[in-house]
Amino acid sequence: MLLQQNLFVKLSILLLLNTVFFPALLQADGPADNLPDQVRRIPMLGVEVPDEQKQHLKLGLAKLQTSLDQLKNSKNSRVQALIPDVEIYHRAVRCALEFQEFFHEREIGKGLELLKQGQQRADQLLKGEAPWTRQTGLVVRGYVSKIDNTVQPYGLVIPDNYTFSGKSRYRCDLWFHGRGERLSEGNFINQRQYSRGQYTPADTIVLHPYGRYSNAFKFAGEVDVLEALESTKQRYRIDDDRISVRGFSMGGAACWQFAVHYADRWFAANPGAGFSETPLFLKVFQKETLKPTWYEKKLWQLYDCPGYALNLYQCPTIAYSGELDSQKQAADVMEEALKKVGIDMVHIIGPKMGHRIHIDSKRIIEAKMDSLAKVGRQTIPHTVHLVAYTLKYNRMNWVTLDSMEEEWKQGQIDARLVPNNRVKIKTENVTGFTLKMNAGESPFDMTRPVMIQLDGTEYQVPGPLSDRSWHVTFHKTNDSWDVGAAILKPGQLVKRHNLQGPIDDAFMDSFIFVSPTGKSVSATVEKWVQSEMKHAVVHWRQQFRGDARVMKDTQITDQEIASSNLVLWGDPESNQLIKKIISKLPIQWNREEIVVGQKHFPAAHHAPILIFPNPLNPTKYVVLNSGFTYREYAYLNNARQVPMLPDWAIIDLRTPAGSQYPGKVVDADFFDENWQLK
Repeated sequence: MLLQQNLFVKLSILLLLNTVFFPALLQADGPADNLPDQVRRIPMLGVEVPDEQKQHLKLGLAKLQTSLDQLKNSKNSRVQALIPDVEIYHRAVRCALEFQEFFHEREIGKGLELLKQGQQRADQLLKGEAPWTRQTGLVVRGYVSKIDNTVQPYGLVIPDNYTFSGKSRYRCDLWFHGRGERLSEGNFINQRQYSRGQYTPADTIVLHPYGRYSNAFKFAGEVDVLEALESTKQRYRIDDDRISVRGFSMGGAACWQFAVHYADRWFAANPGAGFSETPLFLKVFQKETLKPTWYEKKLWQLYDCPGYALNLYQCPTIAYSGELDSQKQAADVMEEALKKVGIDMVHIIGPKMGHRIHIDSKRIIEAKMDSLAKVGRQTIPHTVHLVAYTLKYNRMNWVTLDSMEEEWKQGQIDARLVPNNRVKIKTENVTGFTLKMNAGESPFDMTRPVMIQLDGTEYQVPGPLSDRSWHVTFHKTNDSWDVGAAILKPGQLVKRHNLQGPIDDAFMDSFIFVSPTGKSVSATVEKWVQSEMKHAVVHWRQQFRGDARVMKDTQITDQEIASSNLVLWGDPESNQLIKKIISKLPIQWNREEIVVGQKHFPAAHHAPILIFPNPLNPTKYVVLNSGFTYREYAYLNNARQVPMLPDWAIIDLRTPAGSQYPGKVVDADFFDENWQLK
């Protein structure tokens, strides 16, 4: 406790220094943004576009749309694959014009230029040409996201010596951008066509993901990074063993998150400034008095990094901070967390620097990153440490966490390969796991069984196959481990990877909003449902830069049920799908009341929000009456952008929805590991 108090005092002094010497840093977020009833709009409304320029933009959009329609009718698979590279320009300008997101008069001219660039690509592609695909230097590309079928842009720096034919593979550095409340798609594309960024190492492709705006690359922003990386790997020769994550400010926060959650994917991580957790950062940087609920504290563990620190055993990490930067707090917190697990963190300090990277520090960092790139990542390390609070982040090298005793409580697997075909494993808060090595990866003798010492007990399992692949699964029954996967009863539900909640997890994969065609029994519920659904659609576009797909309950077919998470709006009387599945949910809802275990809530002025495996397709989610759960107040500081509700909640609609909650939350909790009420 004394250590935390001393750290708090030191960081408060640093914040004061930054306020004096670098006041501009606090304009984007800071103590002025601590009033939930006085929340400014993010993004702000832009300038009014003069009629003449508006007409030019509309004509350019119409012309480009005609070309896109022609391209989409092409039967050429290569043309179809490259359409997103054209469509990103149309979407960027359309959204800026339609939603008043030209934030300065000069951006209008840039919008016209983007249309010219998009039209040029369209004209080239209509001729079967795509010169930008063989372009070095700064290149902007696009892909279609699985989440909402919208095109999303990403930027690349392709080294001048990149060869478009050949077999050699290239190092790839991911760079996460900083906070930018005006970073519309158009501004991002323009930036990525004129700025090479902080680092451009030799013989390295640098990927600049958009991250769907300014959300610290969380939730759909996190998925954007993974999708942009996959798109880049399909289009360029990337060495899987030489991919790193890097970033500064908000991008530094993203780097910490990706480093601890996906540690086995990177040869190194290089975070700078930003934040690495929610509560202490908000106290220090925002001077905010936090009063979280018990479940909000648990949900911080989704993106708070200190508890995952041991995962960095698998990912070499080089942190950077300016000596006078209040955001040095992020690395200080992680340095302390790493020290607790026995790791001495490399922390490069820019002398007398505020919120910038010192030129001498850059040289030191680059030398270390180059050295690490030569070594590359380890694919089958002899020691693996996996720490998890949720099954969302459940893999580390050859170890996969399959099930936990209790999510949101720290779980851990420590696995070591030892001589003589042996493995030593120690677990905590784990009920199932898998060890898997692909063809050619197993170091074991194929002619002998493998002996596994698991939590002090010896188990003999088969050795690797003839292709040197190896695979074994364990599950726990009561307090004993058994070889093999757990056998489930027909229809039995269990939480598992990507089907573990909380509510926000539904929006990290394909989802559809399903609107009601009927009327709710309660006028209060009806009004709230319509308002919240509109809010969810509008804010999905504003904060995650996508178009939420909306279908009526009567339009949903087996195809949508099979492919997407369904977000059902309404009640059992107004929405046919809610009526169809309500009896199969743990929470019951009829005309008179909502029943949660032994608790009863009047249906006239209450509504449930929940996530649950869809009874019509248990491999996908169903959500009742919710979009992503953080709201306008959280937009003001990226550290606030965390889940605000667990697996279910009951909302009293007599309290109006506000900038933090969709009404008064009168009860909320997680489902247990079998998707039942606790």
